[in-house]
Parts: sequence; structure tokens; C-alpha cells
Amino acid sequence: MVVVHDAAAAWFSRRTSTAADWPVEALLAGKGTTRISVVIPARNEAATIGGIVAGIRSALVDDVPLVDELVVIDSDSTDETASLARDAGAVVHEARAVRPDLGTYRGKGEALWKAQFVTSGDVLVFVDADLTGWGTHFVTGLVGPLLAAADVALVKGFYDRVLDDGTSGPVTPQGGRVTELVARPLLDLYRPELAALVQPLAGEWAIRRSVFEQLAIPTGYGVELAVLLDVVAAGGLDAVAQVDLGARAHSHQSVHDLGLMAAELLAVAHRRFGAPAPVDDMLWQFDRRATPPWRGRPVPLTERSPRAEVG
Repeated sequence: MVVVHDAAAAWFSRRTSTAADWPVEALLAGKGTTRISVVIPARNEAATIGGIVAGIRSALVDDVPLVDELVVIDSDSTDETASLARDAGAVVHEARAVRPDLGTYRGKGEALWKAQFVTSGDVLVFVDADLTGWGTHFVTGLVGPLLAAADVALVKGFYDRVLDDGTSGPVTPQGGRVTELVARPLLDLYRPELAALVQPLAGEWAIRRSVFEQLAIPTGYGVELAVLLDVVAAGGLDAVAQVDLGARAHSHQSVHDLGLMAAELLAVAHRRFGAPAPVDDMLWQFDRRATPPWRGRPVPLTERSPRAEVG
């Protein structure tokens, strides 16, 4: 296995850059006729969505014409997420209203899959809606490798994840809890050639439309892992690049919510590893405050067919 990890290290040297390596002026010079769409999936993110949209709109649409489309896919928000995003300069679509003939599911992957029907970019850049510490270099950094190398299909961001635990002030772990406890160990054991990919579950990533539309897309949080594994399976390790985006801060979920995410990731990975399908689609969690104390939550296992196969 040392040879495999040597290959991962060699890939890291070839395909890892920093956001500073991709100044916006150079991107504009190399953009040509390539259309770039920034897509922000959102659900009840009124506290942050306006600032994110306004920042990207000002810097990369109005001041510098790098981004051609700035789209928010709203997933059944019950707050002012949609109106705030629209006021800040985004085109807003309700996920359930996009191709209603195809039905609708809850989840992040569903929003990203639906985005293919309402955008026209050759490059799709995905940015999470709950960011509190970020910069527009997230977008430029992710776009850079795709404009520079035709054989790069997918670009993943990585960063220090700033976590404020409310006691000793902000600390900076190496990655998210599900990333470090599930995703990276899983890949290291079963796909060790991906061991040098720092944050496989990063919510900031970019992909060529021509590649994305060929992939089956899980409707929930399994989308990032599924896309990574499928792109490598189809195009090899060098079809993926990663960019150091510095630091990122955002809201954090409860451990029970992360447990549901982890269960979905395991199902997504096992499906691609050829393992047997899950025998149950429920995750049972214990909460002594509830009556009864066991709570069953359905694990999202549905995957959308590739966009290219849908009329």
C-alpha cells in the first residue's frame, strides 16, 4: 500500500494549488467563451444568504464579469431566504418548482441536480449558503484549474474549518467531524489513491457541466462523495484537482444530524464499492428526553438519474 500512497502524494503535488494562484485578471484572460454559473443551495439560511449573494454579485458579476449566472436553489425555506437572495442579486428558483413533472425530494443533492435545468454554465460552481467566514476567492480558486487544464473535470476546495465551541473561543480542526471520522478513513481504506484529498465532503466545489450531467446524483448529503468517486472512476485521479481556500466558518449541526449524514455516506460509498444494499433505510437514535427514547429517521437513499438521460 506504500506504492498507492506514493501515488496519492504525487497527485497532491500535481493537482493542489491555492486560491492566490488564480488571480481574477488571469481567469478573465483565459475564460474565453466559457460560461460560469455559481449555484447556492439553501434552506432557511436568512442569516447568511444575503451577504454571500451580495459579495459574489458585487465582486464577480458587477465589478468583474467572471460569473455569468448567480443562482440560488431554495429548498422549501420557511424564512426569508428566497426574498433576501433575490434582493441581493441572485436569480432564485424553488427546487420543487423546477421540473415538477419529475417530482421532488428533500435534500442538498436534489437542489444541485435540479440546478442543471435552470442554469446554462459550462462550469458549475457550488457554494454553501451558511457561510459566516468566507471570501469571493472561493469562487475564483475553484474556477482556476478548470480554465487552466482541459483534463480537470472536478475541483474540490479545502480549508481550515473554524469552529467556535462557545467556551475557549474559535479553534481550527483539520476538517469537519464527518469528514475526519467517516469520509477520509473510508477513502483511505478502500480508495487509498484518494488519501491526499484533504476534504472530500467540502461544500465548495466546481465541475464541468458535461461531466456532471453524466452522473447519478444522491438527493441528500451524499452528493459530494458520490460525485468524487464517480468522476475518479470515469476519468482517473488526475480528473480531480483541489484548491486551498484558506479558512471557512459556518454553522454546525448536532451529532444526531451528523449521524444521519454519516449513514447516507456509508450507503453511497458501499453502492459504489459493489457492497450489498442496506437491509433497512432507517437510522435509530437514542434520546432519553423523548418518549419513547428511540427515534427512527429515514436515511436518504434515492439517487437521481443522470441529467443527460432525463428528457
